[in-house]
Amino acid sequence: MPYLFLFILSSLLLTACSETPPSEQTKDSATKATVVVPPEHNGCRRCHAVHQDKAHDFSCSDCHGGNDTSNDNQTAHLGLIARPAHPTSMAKSCGRCHPDQSAGVAESIHFTLAGKINQVRKAFGANAPLDNLTQVPITEVPESPLQLADDLLRRRCLRCHPYSSGDPYPLVGHGTGCAACHLDFNDGAPATHTFLAAPTDKQCLQCHYGNWVGADYHGRFEHDFNEEYRTPYFTRASADKAPIRPYGVEFHQLAPDIHQQQGMICIDCHNGAELMNSSKSQSIRCQDCHLQQSLEKALPSNVTAEAGQYFLQSKGDKRRHAIPVMSHPAHTAYRDSMDCQVCHAQWAFNDIGTHLLRNDTIEQDTFWRLTTQGSWEVEQILSNNQSPDTSTTLPPTMADKISGELKQGIWHQGYTMRRWETIQLGRDEKGKISVMRPILDLHLSWIDENHTVRFDAITALSDNKGLLPYVPHTTGHAGMFYRQRLQDFYQMENAEKNAVKKESLKQ
Repeated sequence: MPYLFLFILSSLLLTACSETPPSEQTKDSATKATVVVPPEHNGCRRCHAVHQDKAHDFSCSDCHGGNDTSNDNQTAHLGLIARPAHPTSMAKSCGRCHPDQSAGVAESIHFTLAGKINQVRKAFGANAPLDNLTQVPITEVPESPLQLADDLLRRRCLRCHPYSSGDPYPLVGHGTGCAACHLDFNDGAPATHTFLAAPTDKQCLQCHYGNWVGADYHGRFEHDFNEEYRTPYFTRASADKAPIRPYGVEFHQLAPDIHQQQGMICIDCHNGAELMNSSKSQSIRCQDCHLQQSLEKALPSNVTAEAGQYFLQSKGDKRRHAIPVMSHPAHTAYRDSMDCQVCHAQWAFNDIGTHLLRNDTIEQDTFWRLTTQGSWEVEQILSNNQSPDTSTTLPPTMADKISGELKQGIWHQGYTMRRWETIQLGRDEKGKISVMRPILDLHLSWIDENHTVRFDAITALSDNKGLLPYVPHTTGHAGMFYRQRLQDFYQMENAEKNAVKKESLKQ
């Protein structure tokens, strides 16, 4: 009997200090790799085998809080900060060592998204701009087009921003705050705890995927959502595995930007000052690297001049790239009257008629061909509720991407037409010819839980069919047809002017 008592007591002592005995194998939550926990490790690293870079090789509790000296699960996690790089925590964590960067990035375009949200809100009747995406108003029951647009922004559009970890698609899920750009994520979890001094294109594409600038740099054009227009038709590793769609929707592989083909990455042009500090930012222009006068005036930080030639040192392939300087007569003739991409864009995003429907009902059978929506939440609800094998119907709720609160209704999305072949041209506010995109060709609807149509395809208050200037990142040689592109634009513009003139004469 005494021997039995001692055996039980010793067993309890061995297991009481930790949920996982030090000699057993455990799954590293960061790397998802099976590791052996060394017996000498106490505290956090007894269960979490984290590999840190030298600059950040300090106690886990310095950033994450909690108690790094305890082997008891509950005690160790008291006061835990799961996401110390989140915008609400980064000033106290990252900001202790990086105060200037932390303060500057909080006002950057990537953190506030002020330009994007104000563009949409103004088109639906807003009179005053907002400073930050967190200021987008919350309305439980929208009564105006603007309130409906605000609900759309908070629950459908703002899935990619530093407050959210994004949709859990393989190459979309990312960190929050500083970690969104400076930590490497795979399948929604950190691939490593080694911080990146400079983000790669992989980090950029975690938000700049789909039909947004960034994906086009790599030659990607997202398929339509209808299952009959997405190929290959069966994108699974095997019949029992989930679809292989790393960005949520398959994409056509078109011609990448010539800079990408040469080995350059996003941050070779878009530096830290532009991305992280709006007060110091200055948008990059093609002329900064390709116009002789600009280079003679000031060299970009990663450009050097040698024997009359200019070279860019890439952070991507680590090579020096010779920079061609503008020499064609067309550059002198058109440089001040049109953007470079008017001639040099190989293709452009041209999603005509973006239709967005808030559906508060549980009936979604009409969307059986559109279960793939580019939104994980919507896809899970539609796929589950339309499956003959399901035993539980998921409610039509969608989370607020800023607060995380679930709310009634899911936002469906679709398009009248998706094309890339025809590059639309127009004039910006200063009269300069630019590539245009129907960014505000938006149509919002809402059906409530009683099947009452509250709003029916209300359109944005914008001129010129919602067309706005944008810069397609599909640069290539202008080729032999750039003159034809311009000629077609001038003919169309003159025809429109003549039509207006004739109409005014009739009146």
